[in-house]
Amino acid sequence: MSSVKAIRASGRATISDVAKTAKTGKTSVSRYLNGEQHLLSDDLKQRIEQAILQLDYRPSQMARSLKGGQTRLIGLIIADITNPYSVDVMRGIEAACRQHGFTLLVCNTNNEVNQEQHYLQLLSSYRVEGIVVNAVGMREEALSTLQQSMLPMVLIDRKIHDFACDVVGLNNHEAATTATEHLLQQGFEAILFLSEPIGTVNTRLERLHAFNQTMAQHAGLLAEQAEVPLNDVKLLEGVLGDFNTRHRGMRKAVISANGALTLQVARAMRRLGIQWGSDIGLLGFDELEWAELAGVGITTLKQPTYQMGHAALEQLVQRIQGLDTPISEQMFPGELIVRGSTTR
Repeated sequence: MSSVKAIRASGRATISDVAKTAKTGKTSVSRYLNGEQHLLSDDLKQRIEQAILQLDYRPSQMARSLKGGQTRLIGLIIADITNPYSVDVMRGIEAACRQHGFTLLVCNTNNEVNQEQHYLQLLSSYRVEGIVVNAVGMREEALSTLQQSMLPMVLIDRKIHDFACDVVGLNNHEAATTATEHLLQQGFEAILFLSEPIGTVNTRLERLHAFNQTMAQHAGLLAEQAEVPLNDVKLLEGVLGDFNTRHRGMRKAVISANGALTLQVARAMRRLGIQWGSDIGLLGFDELEWAELAGVGITTLKQPTYQMGHAALEQLVQRIQGLDTPISEQMFPGELIVRGSTTR
């Protein structure tokens, strides 16, 4: 087997192999690859080009980027990639990455703090130029590492306690107020705010606070709140069944704090024989593709998720390029999409 065939068969052609086949030095091959072909003679350029084709040589983009000090890589740490919200945000981020010539590395933590810390370390080892984070709840050591690395970072949707960083997200107070007021205008007398365990997740806290604040302005109406893990089917059915039974005869409604939970609420209601729109009102945060097709339709509070993802990446690129302005918060308005689940 010839040397060229042997190299192609191994699939490991190197710049040295190209130089040897073209009968030149590695410096000349490097110039050819880096766009400095004007420094080479026509004959030498032709020999290098033929050698690259013969060997099927493909330069390591990572090695070239590291040598130049730029990897053109952006890291995205997402809390739950199965959530429709996360998918739309990721689409916006990826589109902005392509516009700016970056490649996106996506890490799904599945809402696990340990995974979040693992991916932070992993992305740092890949020498990403910046990170967009949909946080779960970073530990102190992870935050300390980030602060020391000075790696540009933008938070999307969720803030991190005692960590100064650019944030892009929904105006949660305004959105939750709009949702609650809509239900009150439709004559609902008892409203249950349902969320996953709140903990320190600021989005859930802000939505709950706005809900309570709005309900407090209407004496005689009932405001309740419950926290249910997403996969605890029995607990969810118990909460919904109890709420429906205790307020029999009253106009009652449920506000679901995110899209993933809304799906579980709709399933639980079906199993319990509860009809949204007639037996009970249902309003969910996040627009879902199936919401208009489910029964009489489910009212949603739509977030401009694609635009938020795009804006987060734009802000990150500015930080990478050296923008030295005070930390900013970009809060987007939501849009209420009214359907049969909350109308008379």
